[in-house]
Amino acid sequence: MHRFFHSVILDEEQCVGCTNCIKRCPTEAIRVRDGKAVITSERCIDCGECIRVCPHHAKKAHYDSLSVIQEFGYKIALPAPSLYGQFNHLDNIDIVLTGLKALGFDEVFEVSRAAELVSEATRKILRRGDLSKPIISSACPAVVRLIRVRFPDLCSHVLPLNAPMEAAAGIAKEEASVRLGIPKEKIGAFFITPCPAKVTDIRVPIGTKKSEVDGAIAISEIFPGLSYAMSHLTEIEPIAKSGVIGVGWASSGGEAAGLLNDHYLAADGIENVIRVLEELEDERIRGLDFVELNACSGGCVGGVFCVENAYVAKARLNRLRRYLPVSQNHLRDEIPACMEWQENLEFAPVLKLSDNVSEAVRMMMEIDDMCRQFPGMDCGSCGAPSCQAFAEDVVRGFAKKSDCIFVLRDEIKQVANTLSSMGGLTPPQEKKEDAT
Repeated sequence: MHRFFHSVILDEEQCVGCTNCIKRCPTEAIRVRDGKAVITSERCIDCGECIRVCPHHAKKAHYDSLSVIQEFGYKIALPAPSLYGQFNHLDNIDIVLTGLKALGFDEVFEVSRAAELVSEATRKILRRGDLSKPIISSACPAVVRLIRVRFPDLCSHVLPLNAPMEAAAGIAKEEASVRLGIPKEKIGAFFITPCPAKVTDIRVPIGTKKSEVDGAIAISEIFPGLSYAMSHLTEIEPIAKSGVIGVGWASSGGEAAGLLNDHYLAADGIENVIRVLEELEDERIRGLDFVELNACSGGCVGGVFCVENAYVAKARLNRLRRYLPVSQNHLRDEIPACMEWQENLEFAPVLKLSDNVSEAVRMMMEIDDMCRQFPGMDCGSCGAPSCQAFAEDVVRGFAKKSDCIFVLRDEIKQVANTLSSMGGLTPPQEKKEDAT
């Protein structure tokens, strides 16, 4: 499988070639060519920002339909805690979990349960003190992929633990296999996802060779049917086994608060995340033990697959947490192997100019020289997000200088002046006299 698979896709029929997406892409993965947006797959981190800002709904994302669960004999739902914030006046998580079983799942394992275990495992790692500080959360796959392609010096700071989604799938499958006496291969675990980054993380996981999750169903896909099922329940099963710490992971700051440590920073929204990572790389932020970063504004409740406003959902979760215990899930001993990464995070140099150092230096100098020829307005009319990015495209052979409307205007003026000085253009007054 291609290591740079991405779930975000373009609907060319809907695309009008505007520049909204190229301006907001954090890895400059999008260009507008021949009047249509083009996504460079190896640069895309599936943050979903282009889906969020596209006014023409030309950016979409792959996800599984509910029917995919029928491919397995035993079906486990893995609801993200952000799912609970989509429902108004919800005071009992069991209503949502029982509703999921009514949709055809045999079992529900809350991802918030695994989140509490990941929080405890993180506390153990912090006490061990064998990782570079500040430790950066690995929960948001879009952020992890962003670090991998843009911030090589920070790769060693990323927490080497599987995200709660992955940990939940592994634990749920193992418990079901032992309890029911059926092989794990016949058990399907499906994440109810708030964002496309999780879809990619299942298809091409980071830190582990193969994901235990068998599919990702968007919250927006399951919401109508789940709402109907919840409103027609005749009995509510006592399924919920997570507390404030686990449910708190749904919004920004929840993971960090669960560490019971005051030396942390939490930031959300891709632009804020980039700013924090830049300052961490430049060592302008000091004295922190832990950094929680979420690509979506508000945290996972701001994912593009959610149906409710992120801040409304966050307020609902804050009310819901009042009725919950602090935590209901704890590690028995050491961190289980299934929760730890099998592979270290390695820099993916998709943004470098050339494998040859001298050639890369030459290209960089050429880019800087060419960039000075452009107006520096970063208008996006050339189809690139900035004059710097456009200069790189020209040097790489992906664009022409005349794609810049200001360069093209100057070239047209120069041609007109040349023709005029050669007598190729007759002034209007002379034309009138000639006609007389």
